Amino acid sequence: MSIKKICHIVFVLLLVLFSFYYTNKSIELIRNSDPIMKEIKKSEQKYKVEAKNAQIIGNKIIPGKAGKEVDQNESYKKMKQYGTYNESLTAFKETTPTISLDEYYDKFVVSGNLDKKSVALVFQVTKDQNLINIMNTLKEKEIPATFFLDGLFIENNLEVVKNLSSFELELLSYDNRYEEIYFNSALNYLNSITGKEPKYCYSDYDQKEVIELCSKLKLHTITPTIKVGNYPYREIKSKLSNAAIISLPINSSTEIELSSVIDYIKTRGYTFLTLEQLLNESSDK
Repeated sequence: MSIKKICHIVFVLLLVLFSFYYTNKSIELIRNSDPIMKEIKKSEQKYKVEAKNAQIIGNKIIPGKAGKEVDQNESYKKMKQYGTYNESLTAFKETTPTISLDEYYDKFVVSGNLDKKSVALVFQVTKDQNLINIMNTLKEKEIPATFFLDGLFIENNLEVVKNLSSFELELLSYDNRYEEIYFNSALNYLNSITGKEPKYCYSDYDQKEVIELCSKLKLHTITPTIKVGNYPYREIKSKLSNAAIISLPINSSTEIELSSVIDYIKTRGYTFLTLEQLLNESSDK
């Protein structure tokens, strides 16, 4: 191919690109001078909500929260179809925090975002005693919860695990150990049962072996905001707070008092979420 022909092709391509750029600029100029777009821009500041960064305190982290702003293009499209500016047709989009929980697996998650008037109930399961009645209480009251199951328990109690599948299920350990080969195998087995990728690990306190393994596997490690002992109602009543992760033992005290605990939390105006919902940084969760 001759140099002259190559130059001609390059010239045509540049002309096409310039025409495309000029056309887009012209459309943008016309749109920005449209009274509808002017009204959208005039009102967008009152809707703007700044994103909140996740809080990092040493080796602990509290999730942030997404912000909100007007989606100019979508708002304009909807109002243009309507024929005039209509504030009720304003569309929005999320803005993400600069510092987000999703970026940190080497920190212990100690609560949800503190703006949330919600709590999450979590249970550690290594045996089936008292478990069925606790599960039935949750189902009767339509309360979501998260169960952290030991891998060996899963293998030996498959029918029980299937009965728990309407709740959020995560892996606790494997025979109370944290050896990667067994833990990873149990994660895959749990995934095959639930059809969902596990997301969290559980640690009662700052257990180095737990967070090192779980951060390697890209799992967030939670430690409870409130760890309940033998007196669930009394302990929760004195410690209840926004976005609390409440860890309840599988024992007779929890079995007896769980219904009263749930009723008390409701009277304080809190809603119940799964752990995933509580830790979600989206503004509509």
